[in-house]
Order: sequence, then C-alpha cells, then structure tokens
Amino acid sequence: MYAASSREALDGARVELETTLRGAASGTDAVGVGEELLAVADTVSDNRSLRIALADSAAAPDDRAAVAEKVLSGKVSDATRALVASTVARTWSSDADLAAGLRQLGQEALLLAAKDAGTADTVEDELFRLSRVIKGDNALEQALSDRSRSAADRTALLRTLIDGKVEKTTERLASDAIAGSDELPGDAIDALSQLAAATNGRKVAYVTSAGELSSAQRTDLVAKLTEIYSSPVTLHVEIDPTLLGGVVVRVGDERIDGSIAGKIATLRRGLR
Repeated sequence: MYAASSREALDGARVELETTLRGAASGTDAVGVGEELLAVADTVSDNRSLRIALADSAAAPDDRAAVAEKVLSGKVSDATRALVASTVARTWSSDADLAAGLRQLGQEALLLAAKDAGTADTVEDELFRLSRVIKGDNALEQALSDRSRSAADRTALLRTLIDGKVEKTTERLASDAIAGSDELPGDAIDALSQLAAATNGRKVAYVTSAGELSSAQRTDLVAKLTEIYSSPVTLHVEIDPTLLGGVVVRVGDERIDGSIAGKIATLRRGLR
C-alpha cells in the first residue's frame, strides 16, 4: 500500500504514537487522540493545498511541522498536535500516503484503547464478521460505496445495521472506513480486522473449510500455524462445501491448500 519511504515514516510515527499513549504521560486519552487523528486525516484528505504543503519534501521538516502546529492550534489536544507535527516532519512518498498514514494512526490509537479495555479480540471479530456480511450482500455493498450519496448518508446506512450490536470502537472504525476509504467497503473493513489483529500482536489466518471446524480442530490448527509463523494466530473461518473436504489457509500472501478439491486439481494437472 505504502511506498518505501512512507512505510518508514509510518513505522516511526507508530512508535511515537505508542510512546505517547503508554509513556510517562499515561493519562493520555487514547480514544480522544484516535478520534482527533481521524478528524485531522479527514481535513488533510479534503484540503489539497494543505495536504501538499504538509507532504512537500522540498520544504524543511521543521517548516512542515510548523504548518501543522499552526493549523491545529487550539483545535486538538496537545498530544495530537505534537503527533501530527512529528508525523508530517517525516519523509512521505506522496501527499496521499501522508493522509492515509494519519488515518491509520487514528485507527491504531482506537485499537490500542480497545486493547487496554480488554475488547480488542471482540472488535477484531466484529470487524471480520461485518466485512463478510457486506461482501455477501451486493446491494448493500453498492449502497455503501455509492459516491453519489454523501458520506454521512452512507455511514447512517451502516449504523442502521450495527447500532447497539457491536462495540463502539467497531462502529467508529467501520464508519470511518465507509466514509474515508477508496476501497470497497467490505475490503476496507476486512483490512481493519487485520490491523486489529496486528495491533493485538497476532497474525490473521483466513481459513476456508468444507464444513464447520470443531473446537478441537480449531485449537489444533491454531497451534500448528502459531508454530509455523512464530506468532499468535487468529482464525477467521468461512465455509465452502465445494472444497469437498479439508481446508485452505491464507496468511498474508501465503496460501496453503489442503482441500480435497485442491488435491484433485493438482492431480488433474499432473495427468495432462
């Protein structure tokens, strides 16, 4: 998603975010910072001249930081203003990457707050399930991605589906994805689910199974994948009877096909 220099900038900004939220000033309101960062991301995304000024690599880093300080003075908390100033002072490959980076920092702040509140696993699962509901309903996904409708109208539609049924963090992140992402709604919310897992120190394994997995099978699969990837793993399971048996597992860009249908396809290719 990000070019090399932008990935480096985001990594540095992420460290500073975590330091701010967990450092000596641990009284910092993570939810408040997250909300403010998302609002700043919206402002930067919508204001082309500001976006370009903040990401202008020809300008000195201190000058870019000063612009952010001036624009945000009195509008956000000191912690958020300092984070944004530090973030824009880093080297970004493009103004679009900067805007996306600010949005991701806001998302991660909310997810860190959920982790502290003990709701991170729930938020991750709710985001995954919501993405599957949206992807499974073409009319709904089209309505949520229809740019002829205002962002407020699209997020209002989403809230009619989830209001009071999910964690507040889930609702806020999903609403932001609907309003602020150029991706299809289902994909954008699925990406948030993966970000939630990463923030919680886990990898996501997307498992497609021919039938429901028992508790013992899930436990065994988690143990094997945790050993393979040397990291805690979250399973997101979908059912596809066409696999005939077995499972297909995807972790990142790696795909492991242990299904009967996959073995038959491999056998057929070998007989040609």
